[in-house]
Amino acid sequence: MEREELAAWLRLTLTPGVGDRSARQLLAAFGLPRAIFEQVAAALEQVVAHSQAQALLVEPDGLASRLQAVTDWLSAAEPPGSRHVVTLGDAAYPPGLLNIADPPVLLYMQGTLPSQWPAAIAVVGSRNPTPQGLLNAREFARSFAQSGLTVVSGLALGVDGAAHEGALDGAAAGALATIAVVGTGLDRVYPKQHLALAHRIVEHGLVVSEYPLGTPPLAPNFPKRNRIISALSQGTLVVEAALKSGSLITASQAAEQGKDVFAIPGSIHSPQSRGCHALLKQGAKLVESAQDVLEELRLPEGPRHRALADTDVDDEIAPPEDSLLNALGFDPVSLDALVARTGIAPADLQARLLQFELQGDVARLPGGLFQRIAAG
Repeated sequence: MEREELAAWLRLTLTPGVGDRSARQLLAAFGLPRAIFEQVAAALEQVVAHSQAQALLVEPDGLASRLQAVTDWLSAAEPPGSRHVVTLGDAAYPPGLLNIADPPVLLYMQGTLPSQWPAAIAVVGSRNPTPQGLLNAREFARSFAQSGLTVVSGLALGVDGAAHEGALDGAAAGALATIAVVGTGLDRVYPKQHLALAHRIVEHGLVVSEYPLGTPPLAPNFPKRNRIISALSQGTLVVEAALKSGSLITASQAAEQGKDVFAIPGSIHSPQSRGCHALLKQGAKLVESAQDVLEELRLPEGPRHRALADTDVDDEIAPPEDSLLNALGFDPVSLDALVARTGIAPADLQARLLQFELQGDVARLPGGLFQRIAAG
């Protein structure tokens, strides 16, 4: 994109009082942004309000420095060509976003910009998942990536991060493993704990934001970006979620966009399962394995069957169940309850639980509770 054209797009998105909706109306009426700024006030007022028209006639404060910052950011890309500004009029603009009510006028991207946007699945969930929820997110995402799907999530702590990691582990070389849609400018990483993960995604996937460089992690931006997560995907899987959760916003937007919504059921005693159970009551599809999702999405036979074959388990060679693991079940349970169930002395019981914890079969939860973890 030429510097003058980039300057016009930035001016349109940075003009006070002119949001994405008004910008799209102006683009529909006048064409490219440069043509918008050639109009007189009377012509602009045929499309937008008087105050907006007046704002469009004045160059926004700091436009020159914003333009230079974007230019510097693009030129500093490592590897070269891995940073992009994609506008609503570009051929590279994600087609899935064109079908929603409020597509962003401008997107910042870093990583591998695909020549053709791939089939994708959104995987979202709690920022404070159970150990089983983390394992589910990672293993489902790995299976999706092995099947050829790109995994889309939000780079948040918890389920989002585990989904990105699973996709990166499972994707074939050269595939677009995962897309992270973030709520800040791309010149910063939030949360900071995911700095290394963000770098891995840039190398093997794509990071996307609708927010200008320099945008800090403002709370309203995260629910808003969720519509992009669902729009880039054929369906949305909610792994774990509380009743008041951003993941439920993503699921709601996916349903409004006509996309499939999937949810993994959990313990009736776990707050992190209540959001998924609410979705299931509202008609989301219950899934117990990645295969359930792959079948619903009707992938081409070859990739889907390879994924199913890779994850099949031979019951005849499965390890025998331990009586203590059977007594644990999959709900969080206290030491006293386990003593009552098994009759094992507390000291012996703690020693065996520690052994299972070291093996990765049991997790220790806050409040002195223990939970069995299903194998991935």
